[in-house]
Amino acid sequence: MPISAPTTSAVASGPATPAPALPPWLDRAAYPFRPRHVETGEGRLSYVDEGAGPPVVLVHGTPTWSFLYRRLVAPLVAAGHRVIAPDHLGFGLSDRPAHAAYRPEDHARRLAALLDALQLRDLTLVVHDFGGPVGLSYAIERPERVARLVVLNSWLWPLDDDARIARGARLAGSALGRVLYTRLNASPRWLVPAGFADRARLERAVHRHYLAPFPDAASRRPLWELARALLGASVWYDGLWRRRERLRGKPALLLWGMRDPTFGPAYLARWREALPDATVVELADAGHFVPEEAPAEMERHVVAFLRGTAPGRGQPPHHRDLGPSAG
Repeated sequence: MPISAPTTSAVASGPATPAPALPPWLDRAAYPFRPRHVETGEGRLSYVDEGAGPPVVLVHGTPTWSFLYRRLVAPLVAAGHRVIAPDHLGFGLSDRPAHAAYRPEDHARRLAALLDALQLRDLTLVVHDFGGPVGLSYAIERPERVARLVVLNSWLWPLDDDARIARGARLAGSALGRVLYTRLNASPRWLVPAGFADRARLERAVHRHYLAPFPDAASRRPLWELARALLGASVWYDGLWRRRERLRGKPALLLWGMRDPTFGPAYLARWREALPDATVVELADAGHFVPEEAPAEMERHVVAFLRGTAPGRGQPPHHRDLGPSAG
């Protein structure tokens, strides 16, 4: 269902619907942005829209939200970009309607409706985790609108042949998995720390911002639906992967946490085959959550890539040994 808004200019310059009060758990010093909201027909979707210039769209996965990219927004705005960072329905500051669909293809449909409503052109997609298939589906469906790609620890193909993910997905789809995800809040509580190369880098105040959006079992259904979709959306992933040639030729940056326990070096190798001309940056001491674990490195490499000052495409990867990042 298309996003409902009075006019495109209203979407771009202010909320299309009255903005709800911000939750008390939100640290406004860490997340100083003014969220905007649009009605999707399934619920109200929150997004950040800051700055002016060539647009950069930051697409999160699970169980994160636009808070993940909080330290990248200001540097991109300072570099002359307009930055759009949505919260998928069911995540962050967006609504969590009980009747909504939360499959990755549903998140992709709503993201496409938002970006179409904003009439963005020559945009750069920055994607992470489930944001990979969700965001890159837009580049595949509307390649004329997407100019550049930045991929952080993600995928675009069926995961059935990854035994570790397949086991986890089968568990998630079981009765026990539903209890773990909806009753015990397993995704942000345990899986987020497990994704870090060094769990000490996950400060308690930051962790709370991934726990707080999911206070009860009903609010956690979107997390469970995506966990099940690791295998359950294989047909959709396969359809995207079969059209990956539409991504070739676009300048791309592969920025990878090499100590990611799930989407590690083997996933980067597959991306290098799919995008052989991409600039590759290997972050030797970062895990899955690169924006949390290596924010300074991420900022430097993304800004350089957008300025065209990164090493040429197809060059050997960078190797970085990162110390603990400031929270």
